[in-house]
Amino acid sequence: MTTRLDIDKVLETAQIIVCCGSGGVGKTTTAAALALRGAEKGRRTVVLTIDPARRLAQAMGLTELDNTPRPVKGVAGELDAMMLDMKRTFDEIVETHAEPVKAQQILENPFYQALSSSFAGTQEYMAMEKLAQLKASGDYDLIVVDTPPTRSALDFLDAPDRLTTFLDGRLVKVLLAPAKAGGKAYLKVVTAGFNVFTNAITKIIGASVLQDLSQFVAALETMFGGFRERAQATYDLLKDPDTAFVVVAAPERDALREAAYFVERLDEEKMPLAGLVVNRVHRSAAAGLTAQRSLAAAEELDPTSLTAGVLRLHADRLALSQREARLQERFSSAHPRVPVVEVAAQPGDVHDLDGLRAVGADLAGS
Repeated sequence: MTTRLDIDKVLETAQIIVCCGSGGVGKTTTAAALALRGAEKGRRTVVLTIDPARRLAQAMGLTELDNTPRPVKGVAGELDAMMLDMKRTFDEIVETHAEPVKAQQILENPFYQALSSSFAGTQEYMAMEKLAQLKASGDYDLIVVDTPPTRSALDFLDAPDRLTTFLDGRLVKVLLAPAKAGGKAYLKVVTAGFNVFTNAITKIIGASVLQDLSQFVAALETMFGGFRERAQATYDLLKDPDTAFVVVAAPERDALREAAYFVERLDEEKMPLAGLVVNRVHRSAAAGLTAQRSLAAAEELDPTSLTAGVLRLHADRLALSQREARLQERFSSAHPRVPVVEVAAQPGDVHDLDGLRAVGADLAGS
């Protein structure tokens, strides 16, 4: 028998909750509902979204979200909300960890400007940095993270290893050599692994790109150790028992397949998985009336009558509910140790705090 996920216990004990899942399953709404319920249970809470969608701001009555935590009004507790600005976060790291003159050189470097906005993996590194900053501030009892709606949402688990591989790689060492030689040798590295950079860089043709890149790497050299250490520290923070990963899915074949991927990946990394939220589940208040009996009764009535229409609608809904239950049973059979909680499909979009409270209550079974 599947264990029920005790959401209120997670909210009472966790210091960090990371919501992950595929797109279109209500993950952002789930993260916001968890944060609101946590705040109204007396915990100083912040919810950080990495998804660029504006739904979180709208649901919390904010005109916009940015890189600064903003208080949410109308909450019986302390709740802030924010959206990751990866370039601004990168800028803050440079300004904090480099001397003023060196920081200015980095911020004005063309390669840095492209890297901080679009380089592959930057978002994951900056998400880890921002999470670490929020935790280190001591301002919050609970941090809820809403990750991107793709498999890359778990790329931040690879960040320490990927960063170490990059920083220890031959290309970085080659790029540092001309800068250390005063920039005289940069033309010799035109072909050195140039294909590892994103289109934002490779569209710029010429030696000036490599000169910018060499100077950028040299300027950041003294900061590399700090990047590596902070990435590893945040990775360790995510593995801490005070962190809880919540996988969110819809009761659909593809969404549950993606949920299985997330569950298995978290298990490989030995991350603390709290459980699975199955969102938008269809329920029937008259489950005792089977689909067959409902359709049979409809056949005895005028096909155009309201009663016949309601009976057919009930049959369709019950069939959908049964199909969803079979899909969930298949998931639970493959992952019997994963606690699960269902959230009923809402009659409309969740667009305000009352809607989020209703979702939170359903998550908690209250």
